[in-house]
Amino acid sequence: MLRQRLIVALILLPLGMLAIFLGGWYFTALIAVFLGLAAWEYAHLFRAGGWQPATLLVVGGVLLLLLGRAVNGFDSAPWLLSLLTLLSMTWHLVAYERGRDQSATDLAITLGGILYIGWIGGYFVSLRSLPDGQWWVLIALPAVWLADSGAYFIGRAFGRHKLSPRLSPKKTWEGYLGGIAAGVVLTALFAALWQQLAGPDVGITPLRGALMGLVMGLFPTLGDLGESMIKRQVGMKDSSSLLPGHGGFFDRIDSWLWAAVLGYYLITWLWL
Repeated sequence: MLRQRLIVALILLPLGMLAIFLGGWYFTALIAVFLGLAAWEYAHLFRAGGWQPATLLVVGGVLLLLLGRAVNGFDSAPWLLSLLTLLSMTWHLVAYERGRDQSATDLAITLGGILYIGWIGGYFVSLRSLPDGQWWVLIALPAVWLADSGAYFIGRAFGRHKLSPRLSPKKTWEGYLGGIAAGVVLTALFAALWQQLAGPDVGITPLRGALMGLVMGLFPTLGDLGESMIKRQVGMKDSSSLLPGHGGFFDRIDSWLWAAVLGYYLITWLWL
């Protein structure tokens, strides 16, 4: 298992770094692969639980929203979201007429996947599109991993009180709070390193890194717990086995979805 995790990480890490620094359509293409496969896994999870979301609309809607974000920013959102909502309703109305009695629930699941993975996932592109976006991506996303790592080791050593017994019995309040503290300190150090590499004209500072670490320690855990809720409800351990040793793509981006949108607004509201 550890060997598989390392092999996958050694393949994806350089690809990710290259796409982040190249930006543009290279970065968008990588995000499209991750979000498209995560959307397929999302639909697959619910289908395993007996529901019937429209897999084609979930995957297609996610990719369409991502494309719209890459081409027009937020300008195309009103008509794209309207179109996808009407198409989803039509799809499930037809399914109901053909005998699917749970079509209303299926509709909610379809729209939920499009919005959560497509709309929120589009903030990866929005974050990278900011001035000096490559550096902000390299602060916001690693901050989640740093906080998670701190939470794991501190929780393993000192964890006593369960954070969410039903969703994630191994998570503890001690680990969660320790992860926040670790995220603040380590992300500040990361920011100091990137500041040296990027130069003085880039607006990344250790203080801003510390605040980013605080936000990423506090909130993206909810993304992890949210996916755990889906998997437990349908009785699945991982979203898929597409990434050996890591589970699936949805498993990898569950917290990063939160990081992308939170990082984008933290940066744009406070520092740009």
